[in-house]
Amino acid sequence: MTWTWTPEHIEMLTRLWNDGLSTAQIGKMLGVSKNAVVGKAHRLQLAVRNSPIQRKEGAQIIELTANCCRWPEGHPGQPGFRFCGKQALPGKPYCPEHAARAYTQPKDRKSSTNAA
Repeated sequence: MTWTWTPEHIEMLTRLWNDGLSTAQIGKMLGVSKNAVVGKAHRLQLAVRNSPIQRKEGAQIIELTANCCRWPEGHPGQPGFRFCGKQALPGKPYCPEHAARAYTQPKDRKSSTNAA
């Protein structure tokens, strides 16, 4: 069955959006995904809202660009959580320091089996 946005759904979406409910909450109430809510709100040109994810330290999610290191520092939801934000290597999501930690070379199997 294909979902159809009825005038009633659109009215409810608009009202809940303007009331400040999260996209996940609106989606749950309408029986659709939060991505469906975001897409419809965008097509309806509803008021742009600030991201509910706010950080006081380090790079905010909305500040990260394609060239920023996305290495998480700390734990999501905890004070001080942030992303590195330094210049990322071309074509990689991490800066040189974090790429060295993330991308490790596999050990050579031949040398480890010959040692046994």
